[in-house]
Amino acid sequence: MNAVLIAVLVMLILSLLRINVVFSLAVGALIGGLVGGISLTDTVSIYTDGLGNSASVALSYALLGGFAMAVSRTGLPDAVVQLALKIVGKEGETKKKSLSKVLILLIILIISCFSQNVIPVHIAFIPLLIPPLLKVFNQLKIDRRLVATVITFGLVTPYMYLPAGFGKIYHDILFTNIKESGLTIDKGDITTAMALPALGMVAGLLFAVFISYRKPRSYEDIDIDQGTEERTGYTTRGIIVALLAIVAALTVQLLVDSMIFGALAGIVVVYFSGALKWNEADPVLTNGMRMMAFIGFVMLSASGFAKVLQETGDVEALVKGSVALIGGNQMLGAFLMLVIGLLVTMGIGSSFSTIPIIATIFVPLCLELGMSPMATICIVGTAGALGDAGSPASDSTLGPTSGLAVDRQHDHIWDTCVPTFLHYNIPLIIFGWIASVIL
Repeated sequence: MNAVLIAVLVMLILSLLRINVVFSLAVGALIGGLVGGISLTDTVSIYTDGLGNSASVALSYALLGGFAMAVSRTGLPDAVVQLALKIVGKEGETKKKSLSKVLILLIILIISCFSQNVIPVHIAFIPLLIPPLLKVFNQLKIDRRLVATVITFGLVTPYMYLPAGFGKIYHDILFTNIKESGLTIDKGDITTAMALPALGMVAGLLFAVFISYRKPRSYEDIDIDQGTEERTGYTTRGIIVALLAIVAALTVQLLVDSMIFGALAGIVVVYFSGALKWNEADPVLTNGMRMMAFIGFVMLSASGFAKVLQETGDVEALVKGSVALIGGNQMLGAFLMLVIGLLVTMGIGSSFSTIPIIATIFVPLCLELGMSPMATICIVGTAGALGDAGSPASDSTLGPTSGLAVDRQHDHIWDTCVPTFLHYNIPLIIFGWIASVIL
């Protein structure tokens, strides 16, 4: 049995059974290592060593959570909520409710997309924006699965298609690994090659909005304690401070290429502005870090999981086994490579980390099958992105859950992972497969 398949299946089954994701990843890694012929002691050692690979990511998310909570003390979330309430109207009012839903979802979609390219703060905006809006969602009876689907679209599609912000990083990784694997390409072709897969994401979003989750869903109004109970509203000065903090965080992040120091810069601005009192700072930042801590732990566990999978050598064995089934058939080859990319990314939880693993195998296979450079770019790029939506260990699903589940009425697996998997991975495979055939 292939260790990669077994490990990913164990992780997914445990997660679907509502077992904690961190525990599911650890058990999956342990079983995968044993199936791959690695001793119990060595598997534990490899898993432990792999945890360090995501230490900086975990710290980044913790500080981003602290930054988000610090900015919340400026009154910016209150301003957003007041704007949303103006859109919705008085409580109980049903007039123009459909338009209100559309406007709020559109705002969330735009902010989500901007978080990847225009203002690359990634998922830091979610704990800042979403929890204060939960009561608005409840009033409009918006299905939170739809909100999760909208946010995940904004976290994934822009970096797949647009070469800016996190998209530039993804395109650079894609370009470098394809080139090092033996195929010279033009970096400008990546956007063209990823156009159809991105269109598949759009199709999935439209299906979720107009078919899957268009019906109202009721939730209870539950008061949530996020350390913000002393906020009394917002002022013009507070909004200016919040905007300055966000600009500072973004500028430092871009200058030093570090989310850690970007978040620190934003926190410093809030500190010295007086919006956050010195004697209140510690509990506020601690609450913010606690809110994002779960994501950090999952990313750490996912890194150890990925390390074990790589050490088994069964990723390559999985591809070689697929080659025997392909027999020179380009259409079948493209389909199997996309499915393998889905399996690998579902387990690792990061499309950025998947590209280096699969490119070294997929590029020579594409060349052997006589596929064009554009088709090769499409297959590797799509295979890498597959699974980012839907993976229990992906920040593209953990982020939405962190905001939507603060009142414990939203389940990470069944309300975020399953909906995003169905609405994005299936269209990605279909549209990516079509693109690889016609390019």
